[in-house]
Amino acid sequence: MMNFIFRVILLLLGLVFAASLAVAVMLLAAVWGVRYAWGRLTGKPVTPWMSSMGGRFNPRSGFDKFRHAAQPVEPTAADVANARARGESARSPIAIGPADDVTDVRARPVRGE
Repeated sequence: MMNFIFRVILLLLGLVFAASLAVAVMLLAAVWGVRYAWGRLTGKPVTPWMSSMGGRFNPRSGFDKFRHAAQPVEPTAADVANARARGESARSPIAIGPADDVTDVRARPVRGE
């Protein structure tokens, strides 16, 4: 008997949830319909929801923020002049020199041959 009562209670809770969801959808449809009717009545175009709220949400802005932050800033003319005077690259603080100056790498024979 308890099993049957438990199932009836769950069924009633499901019906209440479905009814509340249906009411929320109907209210949203009514608000959208009033907006659309007011737009038709005044002759103004009906804008999408996000545009009418100021257009503050732009999903690309988060990606653009970090993509632009990852790109290096161009050095100014003063930075280039100072770097050349010191003999360094304007893009990095490493001194410019010929490629044969590398001393920390030695060629070793391949093992197994």
